Amino acid sequence: MEVVIDLEAEKQEILKRYRKLRRTLTPYMKDGDAKLIQKAFKIAADAHSGTRRKSGEPYIYHPIAVAQIVVEEINLGPTAVAAALLHDVVEDTDWTVEDIQREFGERIAMIVEGVTKIQSPQKYDELGVSHQAENFRKMILTLSDDVRVILVKLADRLHNMRTLGSMDRHKQLKIASETIYIYAPLAHRLGLHKIKTELEDLYLKYQHPDTYREIAQKLEKTKKQRDKFIREFIAPLDKTIKENHFKARVFGRPKSIYSIWNKIQQQGVPFEGIYDLFAIRIIIDSVGENEKSDCWRVYSIVTDFYNPNPDRLRDWISTPRANGYESLHTTVMGQEGRWVEVQIRTRRMDEIAEMGYAAHWKYKEHGKNHVPKNRQESGLDIWLKTIRDLREQGEDLSATEFISAFRANFFREEVFVFTPKGDIKKLPVGATVIDFAFDIHSEVGIHCLGAKVNQKLVPLDYELHNSDQVEIITSKQAKPSIDWLKFAVTTKAKTKIKEYIRDEKRKFIEEGKTIVEKKYRQFGFEFNDTTNNQLRLFLGLKNLSDMFYNVGKGYINTKQLNKFDKWKHSKDQQDTQNRAQSQNNTQKVNGNNTNTANTPATKTPKVDTLIIGEDKNSQMKYTLAKCCNPIPGDDVFGFITINDGIKVHRTECPNAVELLSNYGYRVIKAVWQSQKDLLFLVGLKIIGSDRVGLVRDVTQVISSDMKVNIAAIDIGSTNTGIFQGKIKLYVYNQEHLDDLIEKLSQIEGVVTVSRTDDEKISLNQVLN
Repeated sequence: MEVVIDLEAEKQEILKRYRKLRRTLTPYMKDGDAKLIQKAFKIAADAHSGTRRKSGEPYIYHPIAVAQIVVEEINLGPTAVAAALLHDVVEDTDWTVEDIQREFGERIAMIVEGVTKIQSPQKYDELGVSHQAENFRKMILTLSDDVRVILVKLADRLHNMRTLGSMDRHKQLKIASETIYIYAPLAHRLGLHKIKTELEDLYLKYQHPDTYREIAQKLEKTKKQRDKFIREFIAPLDKTIKENHFKARVFGRPKSIYSIWNKIQQQGVPFEGIYDLFAIRIIIDSVGENEKSDCWRVYSIVTDFYNPNPDRLRDWISTPRANGYESLHTTVMGQEGRWVEVQIRTRRMDEIAEMGYAAHWKYKEHGKNHVPKNRQESGLDIWLKTIRDLREQGEDLSATEFISAFRANFFREEVFVFTPKGDIKKLPVGATVIDFAFDIHSEVGIHCLGAKVNQKLVPLDYELHNSDQVEIITSKQAKPSIDWLKFAVTTKAKTKIKEYIRDEKRKFIEEGKTIVEKKYRQFGFEFNDTTNNQLRLFLGLKNLSDMFYNVGKGYINTKQLNKFDKWKHSKDQQDTQNRAQSQNNTQKVNGNNTNTANTPATKTPKVDTLIIGEDKNSQMKYTLAKCCNPIPGDDVFGFITINDGIKVHRTECPNAVELLSNYGYRVIKAVWQSQKDLLFLVGLKIIGSDRVGLVRDVTQVISSDMKVNIAAIDIGSTNTGIFQGKIKLYVYNQEHLDDLIEKLSQIEGVVTVSRTDDEKISLNQVLN
């Protein structure tokens, strides 16, 4: 049936959405901005004319929606809105960056270029180079020039995630994985709490739809109970806070579905075992130098009514987080014996927490009356400076290495440590003494001999903790070694260590080349690649750099080089004989082996329980990935490796997010066919309270009740009375496995039953 499109109605809808954007933007506009926005809209509408999204809607709906998010949810002005309207013009139409610069100026052109994907991804496909990672790197490095690049990109990604339902399943997985791998953490780092939370929830909705629906339904069912609990909890607080002459809002808000799912995963408990499904927030009217003291006064009121957990106090007012987040968090024991998280902050802090970067700059521009003195340079300023440093330090890294370094250094939580003079330093969790030394200065790091932490001597690999006071001990004789890279965490430390080692190695390589060249002249050999590789082979080394380095360092002495003279002459004679023999063999093969096509091929077991790609009749070969052992019924995707063809992974595979986000162009659709004559190996982990007969009951359910064959079993108990078992067994499909898990969970004493056949293996193994 042919779909009839009402073009006039669509035109009116486009104008309606554009006018809404203009109304939202009005408070931000100055002279000339209206013409700028109108021009950007007209060019975008004309460029995308006739183009439709996967949903069938006119494409121009998307840039208008992105621009609406930019102004309404991120609070940016006309420049960013114009860039948002134009953000897909260069990527999808005949317009170039130069055209944008000519019409709108350098700043808007730079933002558009920053969010534009690489135009020729095929050149990056060779040797497993990821053009997705190249796009990430390009975007991140542009971010250091103008943070609006990533803010527009986040708005673009948010709208794409909101409209992901019209995409094919394998594309949903790719886009969702990119989102959780890079964009949600970026939103968090930039303080965009609402956007970060929505991106995480949408990731879960498309990556694990059944889990998302289950948690959403349970939240809805328990809403009335939670609302009643919140009202009773905040009633005495609200009354007393007002009696103490504070203007404040006290309210409860539910935790996100993703954060609840995270707690279920980390704590190994069901939904019913998660108590802190919501947080109480207290937002007070306070400005300037009174902010900190007012928050602590309100904290005192809270603890007058409810007993706090001393291990759960978080003071992010005295030391804000790297994304500028400021708040006072405490967890207290409420009614019914339930722990409740309470967040205390001012209106300024709350706006920065919710709106992030834009709110941060809004308050900064107002000056001292609105922001305390110690907030004039926030963690955001420092973070952006560090990204600029990464641009220089990451020049020798591949795109995927760059992204890994970026994630490792900028998405981690921080530890706060002190210099001997009391200055505070922020480093990523897991940072060591050597990271601290390089953070002070490169020369301090290079000559670091050890350190005193809290007046006690510690080694270089000592891991720093909050409030540690660190004094670095240096020596001119100390210098970096390759072992330092094993415990260095920050990009700066790793880069400087590698630079020093590389420079030192280069000196010895040049010295080694001089020695070898001199020896060749004595032997009458030419200094060229052929002779050098013969010497390398004689010495049993992997590459020429290592060979020259070992000679320069003196690890290879003159006697070994002298032996090469005789070996080379013998080798040359042998090569001549081998070539002659090879020619004879070739002639024999051509004359006698004309029927090789009839030689029986190695039989490959035919496993056709999966449809790979879009063609249901195709018989593409594949293997099941050992890192996650998929079984029929699992949500899966195919991944094209470099050497081993297509490998099929579960969407819950520990390697899935990294594969889908960095190498989505190598992902292929995979769907199970119904078949019940094949068995698949899976692993289960069972935890419970130990009792007599528990092992018997477990094996009874598996072998007798479910008729499941056990491949391996490892069951034992601890001195604390906890029963733990790991079992390898064969099942037909996911439904069969679910039935087994349900029956095992009903055994008396069993607390949790979970699948354990996931293994995070090296990325190179997965790619190849």
